Amino acid sequence: MTVQQDFKLGCQTFTWEMLGDDWKGGPDDLLEAISGAGYTGIEITDKMIGRYIDDAPAFARALEAAGLTLVSYAVASPSGYCEADAVASDVEQIRRTAGFVARFPGALISMGSATVMSPGARAAKHDIAARVYSESHAAARAEGVEVAVHPSSHTDTLIYDEADYFAIFERMDPDVGWVPDTGHILRGGQSVADAMTRWHDRIRYVHLKDVDQGGDWAMLGAGVVDVSEVGRIAASAPRFNGWLVLEEESEAAGRDPSGAVAANFKTLREALSASADH
Repeated sequence: MTVQQDFKLGCQTFTWEMLGDDWKGGPDDLLEAISGAGYTGIEITDKMIGRYIDDAPAFARALEAAGLTLVSYAVASPSGYCEADAVASDVEQIRRTAGFVARFPGALISMGSATVMSPGARAAKHDIAARVYSESHAAARAEGVEVAVHPSSHTDTLIYDEADYFAIFERMDPDVGWVPDTGHILRGGQSVADAMTRWHDRIRYVHLKDVDQGGDWAMLGAGVVDVSEVGRIAASAPRFNGWLVLEEESEAAGRDPSGAVAANFKTLREALSASADH
């Protein structure tokens, strides 16, 4: 069986977003770079979709011209999804986003990691975040779109280590999906295999990132992530949609994001091919 039949390979646009003001391009540049590297899917963020943000038909035409499928639309909120007075507005944001994403069959909404934005008990913030995720999922479902949560290991994240994962997942509607991110899982002190096995039923697609032994970002294949193990566990998840989405945050990507994601595509193809041969 070929790699293409086993998995679909996508690319996340945060690799460019993390450049901040140093990034001078637009969404069409992202489509060109991602398609040119060989990927067939894209996960674009609400910060990088640019002029297409209110024009789903135009974005659909641009994707078709580039030969790309929308895997997911990644969104975040100034509230960090854990401010009580922002619950209604956060859920409404997802409802509106779902109206856009519904134009792209099979695409999901990826909700960013709940993040501490103000003082308060961590447990209370987990309660609010779980409510936002659950109610957002219901709102998106009404539009025919699935929601998946993407935990993080960045500053002040509320979904960092195993205890946080338990806190959120046990409070959240069991039908809300999860995007396991290999790099963030490792930086939070968990085993990727253990986490993906423990919350197997929530997996919708996977973010592949690598880190070294010290938890610093590394190019795919230069760190400790076992790609074949990740693929094996994901493939057996009951609601996994087949997409492996690469996201690169290393220093190499900061210097040359297009070159970094192109190199990762080749690394992943080789790793998956080697795994399929055994």
